[in-house]
Amino acid sequence: MIIGVPKEIKTNENRIALVPAGAEVLVRNGHTVLIEKDAGVESGFTDENYVSAGAKIVDKAGDVYAQADMIMKVKEPLPVEYGLIREGQIVFTYFHFAASRELTEAMIKSKAVCIAYETVETKNGQLPLLVPMSEVAGRMAVQEGAKYLEKYFGGRGLLLGGIPGVKPAHVVIIGGGIVGMNAAKMASGMGANVTILDVNLERLRYLDDVMAKNVTTLISSPYTIRESIATADMVVGAVLLPGAKAPNLITRDMLKLMQPGAVIIDVAVDQGGCVETIHPTTHEAPTYVIDDIIHYAVANMPGAVPRTSTIGLTNATLPYALQITNLVDSNNKLIPEKLLANEELARGVNIVDGKITYDGVARAFDMPYVQLEEALA
Repeated sequence: MIIGVPKEIKTNENRIALVPAGAEVLVRNGHTVLIEKDAGVESGFTDENYVSAGAKIVDKAGDVYAQADMIMKVKEPLPVEYGLIREGQIVFTYFHFAASRELTEAMIKSKAVCIAYETVETKNGQLPLLVPMSEVAGRMAVQEGAKYLEKYFGGRGLLLGGIPGVKPAHVVIIGGGIVGMNAAKMASGMGANVTILDVNLERLRYLDDVMAKNVTTLISSPYTIRESIATADMVVGAVLLPGAKAPNLITRDMLKLMQPGAVIIDVAVDQGGCVETIHPTTHEAPTYVIDDIIHYAVANMPGAVPRTSTIGLTNATLPYALQITNLVDSNNKLIPEKLLANEELARGVNIVDGKITYDGVARAFDMPYVQLEEALA
């Protein structure tokens, strides 16, 4: 199989989908790996590193797409890439379809096989390809939030952990999954008082057992959210509904309950956000202010720490990329029976042959949903 890795073109996206070590593994398994020129530079990997690993350097993204049977990316294709994707081509990346009708319609039109990192799911309900970037985003959320609490950035002028004789900041985290847990680790480790809200009581019991004593757990409801954010200096939105649009849990009217200069970091912005007033921002212009509340909504937060993120991502995605290469025929077309037998990757297929095969995406836009077995038939 020919596996192509184009350069990421989302604003300030510095990651690459495959490290040289991953390229070497694929080459040793008999595959050809094409890397767009300078695609790994911002993550600290040179073209020479990839050539030494057995990969081939290609000058233009168009040539990568034209030659590859499977495209591996980090972020979703952007409009300039839509026309490069062809029928039957496998595209393996973070899609987050439910946040973009335009992207969804473009991939339907392409008739490509769209396998989304974020919906590959194990039998016990884990999302293994979402975990590493969720870990990064959760930890970065607190790191960035602490910065924007500084007066220079318009924040309340607070040190997250306080000092002796001065109370620490109050950090509220909505969602107790991987993002929320990692945000809580960072915030509590820096000395803040932390409140985690989640609807899953068993998850809260687990978090109560493993977290430090400055972390409080609460069942999430409109009442407890309002009560908690009223005293919050920082709010981290860490809600995830796999493959579906995030629910708006903080409404516009709730902002008036918050303290002026407080900071909201909505990590769920990739899936539409859990804050009504949120919209995606970039690393170049990461924040905006509504009702005196600072909103931080960078949709590719891990792109700011590309070395860590790229290595962590490849650690997770490479085993699945290898599995995909074993699900194709001699013409590198997916064999339906083999794909359906691989339940984890089958759950990752969001669109195939112009049909939406992931229910959460179909519901997000009120579009037809087709079971994967039927779409493949």
